[in-house]
Amino acid sequence: MTESIDRDSGQGAKTLHRIHYSDARLSWKEDIQSAVDVVVTSPPYPMIEMWDDAFSQMNSQIKNELERGGGDAAFELMHTELDKIWTGIYDKMRPGGIACINIGDATRKIDDSFKLFSNHSRILSFCTKLGFHALPEILWKKQSNKPNKFMGSGMLPSGAYVTQEHEYILLLRKGAKRQFTEEAEKIVRQKSAFFWEERNSWFSDTWEDLKGDRQALNREGVRARSAAFPFELAYRLLSMFSVQGDLVLDPFLGTGTTMLAAMASGRNSVGFEIDAKFKALLRSRISKIVALANDYNRNRISRHLEFVRTTKSALRYVNEFHRFPVMTSQETMVSIPMLKSVQELNENAYETEYLTEALKVGRFLF
Repeated sequence: MTESIDRDSGQGAKTLHRIHYSDARLSWKEDIQSAVDVVVTSPPYPMIEMWDDAFSQMNSQIKNELERGGGDAAFELMHTELDKIWTGIYDKMRPGGIACINIGDATRKIDDSFKLFSNHSRILSFCTKLGFHALPEILWKKQSNKPNKFMGSGMLPSGAYVTQEHEYILLLRKGAKRQFTEEAEKIVRQKSAFFWEERNSWFSDTWEDLKGDRQALNREGVRARSAAFPFELAYRLLSMFSVQGDLVLDPFLGTGTTMLAAMASGRNSVGFEIDAKFKALLRSRISKIVALANDYNRNRISRHLEFVRTTKSALRYVNEFHRFPVMTSQETMVSIPMLKSVQELNENAYETEYLTEALKVGRFLF
């Protein structure tokens, strides 16, 4: 089934979400017909051992290089497979669209030599050659208090190694900044605005307040665990770099976090997952999204109301939908979607319906 969406947006709208259980490197030229507005994804990390089998299935030469200790060759072959994804994204993305790629570097001992494999710089180099414009990236700091987190020779120089406690979120734009020229586009953009205090937090280049979402999947035939990014990471990125009604793509859908965030934030989405054994897990997570999304959006409102209560600055504007004070005129049209229902159209497609009216603060919270 090909991907085609209605880009109407706003309260009372519906969004469409499709899952393709296939290899995005091979099938998405036929499966996606609409232009992609934003990508939020986290690929398998080259040279992280838990992903060796997955990469080796893509290209058997990778396994051969790993077995003979050819770390640099294996690293390049793994990225050559990922390059096919970045090329497809560039081809399918609308001008001004943004790709958000969560990736960590790898450290590994290969052939008795410990070294860093810089995944983020390899992806960045390839994508800028494709034509993407690199935007300032985000460092997602994932602290660990484990006593054994340090690597190498303990307290003895010079064989101790710096501990990696962050991952990268690469931000890549296709061409110049996106333009909103039609009146309807401008209205949707205003409804999709974020709060002043969210801007101050979200647009920092270091995120330290998000914990990783490592999940034990406990399902027969499914890989033992998934180092998925948290729901809030995907929700933030979609809110920062897209508007309601946009089409979101995740070519490495996994446990479905990007799709769930798209449902919660009023975006359409399409995801590719090569392992069909994730189907039951994805269906289970989607069946719970109404409560999850509405709880998250209520908390988002609550955090804003706490800001209103504690700020010492004068708030001169009032939001027209939710009837609470805001800092700037750009926030007066913010309309946070609240989910009404999610309908399973078939086992690989879902339609999300939103409430027809924005809830006022009193009803929203209670």
